[in-house]
Amino acid sequence: MFVIMGATGKVGRATIAALRRRGAPVRAVLREASKAAEFAALGCETAIADLRDAEALRAAIAGAGAVQVICPMSMAAADAPADMRGMIETMAGALDAVRPAKVLAISDYGAERAAGTGVTLTFHALEARLRALPTGLTLLRSAEHMQNWSRLAKAAAASGILPSLHHPLTKLFPTVSASDVGLVAADLLAAGDAAASPRIVHVEGPRRYTPVDVAEALASVAGRPIVARELPRPDWIAALTLGGLGMSYARLVTELYDAHNAGAIDVEPGAGDVRYGATELRDVLAAIMRN
Repeated sequence: MFVIMGATGKVGRATIAALRRRGAPVRAVLREASKAAEFAALGCETAIADLRDAEALRAAIAGAGAVQVICPMSMAAADAPADMRGMIETMAGALDAVRPAKVLAISDYGAERAAGTGVTLTFHALEARLRALPTGLTLLRSAEHMQNWSRLAKAAAASGILPSLHHPLTKLFPTVSASDVGLVAADLLAAGDAAASPRIVHVEGPRRYTPVDVAEALASVAGRPIVARELPRPDWIAALTLGGLGMSYARLVTELYDAHNAGAIDVEPGAGDVRYGATELRDVLAAIMRN
């Protein structure tokens, strides 16, 4: 039985769909019972559990041979790091109680770094906690998701200006469609190989992009000129909170992009292999604009 936490997210949905196409038994872990019918229609078992509820999580993963875990971001929490660390501990406690043969954790580029990476420090903590478990562990480190541009795409299409926290505008950065992360995760979960534990795998898209490339791709979708502009560093917090992030999480995002711009967020040298998704950024942006 494959148990997938975060089943309603783009990564989880893609993993589930790929496993079900193989005929594999899947249990989707949901926070809301109202979503259960959708996954039942795919032939999945469903379990209802919040990542802060240890008892419900243990029940949700009972009998699992493999579990995919992801730590959701606490974007509005007053103390985002503490809230996310609490969820990590609850998940790890449930996994330690059940002890499935295989655990795959969705992690992040830069998770090997112990300081100075903002949001990515959550994934550093997740990896460290899971390494202590007596189970086969795969750490699937994902590049920045292409879907993150949805926060800016429609405003940029209206104004003709795409603000960027990536500086300079000509710097290439790794990015990947969240759905491609889920497909790679499904391949790794279904593989019968006896890889060393922990196994580290990085995943990014078919090529790297600059913010200028992002603006040009969005312009081709929107049918109007769009230019990229560096968002000045002093304006980051205000822009992020205006976009709906809590102050605590906004600070983590600014620290992350400082690390990105310093070249600290990339494939860990000498650690694991790199997989490449097939989805181009333009296709993701086109889907964002359609929706």
